[in-house]
Amino acid sequence: MKHVIALSGGKDSTALALRLRELNSDVDYTYVCTPTGDELPEMFEHWRKLGDLLGKRITPIMHTTGLKGVCRAEGTLPNFRMRFCTRILKIEPYRRWLKQNAPIVSHVGLRADEEGRAGGAYSDIEGVEMRFDLREWGWGIGEVIGYLASLGVNIPYRTDCARCYHQRIGEWWSLWKNFPEIFADAENDEFELGYTYRTPGRDTWPTPLKELREVFESGRLPKTVKETLTGLRDVGACRVCSL
Repeated sequence: MKHVIALSGGKDSTALALRLRELNSDVDYTYVCTPTGDELPEMFEHWRKLGDLLGKRITPIMHTTGLKGVCRAEGTLPNFRMRFCTRILKIEPYRRWLKQNAPIVSHVGLRADEEGRAGGAYSDIEGVEMRFDLREWGWGIGEVIGYLASLGVNIPYRTDCARCYHQRIGEWWSLWKNFPEIFADAENDEFELGYTYRTPGRDTWPTPLKELREVFESGRLPKTVKETLTGLRDVGACRVCSL
């Protein structure tokens, strides 16, 4: 029986893969990820380093056009009501891959302390068996963080898309500050397609990225950024997408 571990690159799937490799060195695991093509550079570097630790390359399973192509094919941008990005870019390609490689066991990193969270619902595919090893071990967030710390493994701040309707204002500021070329490209998406990544009325900040950039350029800082710069807290990261 073949075994596959789907690696979003976040803490749970990373801990799962490393611990399974540690426990079952005789099992020839296949490691896969489902990039959207819009990840930040540090995420791709994390996948590379993780492959080195696992002793095996992580295989990307990608949609042919990536996020930008999907948005143009849909004629819109993802939002809370139309979360087509995860379905088209992650779920559907992985389902096709599982069908092509069945019979297979798919290991998914859902923790024991998030029982209400569903994920990895692929058991309807003939020949696919789902395993939730973290739950079987009783691992919660404490065990995951502690295990990664014991190995000296750090998870990137953002493991999802650089531009996402779900991210908060502090994350948009960080994107504008650290990756202005990506922010500018996201601005162009809005201009070209006539929609916005940010939901109108979600907060008191401008919705269009062009206007948001102008406010950032004026020197106004989001509250979370101010607190982070003064050492009071960390800016929380968005964690929407997972297999």
